[in-house]
Amino acid sequence: VQLQASGGGLVQAGGSLRLSCVASGRDFSSYAMGWFRQIPGKEREFVAAISWIGGSTYYEDSVQGRFTISRDNARNTLYLQMDKLKPEDTAVYYCAADTDFGSMVAAPSDHVMKYWGKGTLVTVSS
Repeated sequence: VQLQASGGGLVQAGGSLRLSCVASGRDFSSYAMGWFRQIPGKEREFVAAISWIGGSTYYEDSVQGRFTISRDNARNTLYLQMDKLKPEDTAVYYCAADTDFGSMVAAPSDHVMKYWGKGTLVTVSS
């Protein structure tokens, strides 16, 4: 599966952005999906994950209550609604796919996702 993220940009602190990730190929609904982010000079970190049909979601503590992950399997699209943005949310955001949702959420920092898209830059100004 090929993934393409979009929707990044510049926003003021407290504002909102919605990221999208379109998947090409077959069987999008057979993949659990995740969002990750990377600050220059730092390791990539887990942000959120969603199960195959969206029944289960999981968030990193710092975004819980501010970000919402969702998916539309009919459109082969993953979303990340980001509200109440903070300057520390500034990063390149990546979407990724894997078949093993359980491992994704059990050890999100350690699990190696199978497929990655190119990132989209989110910049939050103070």
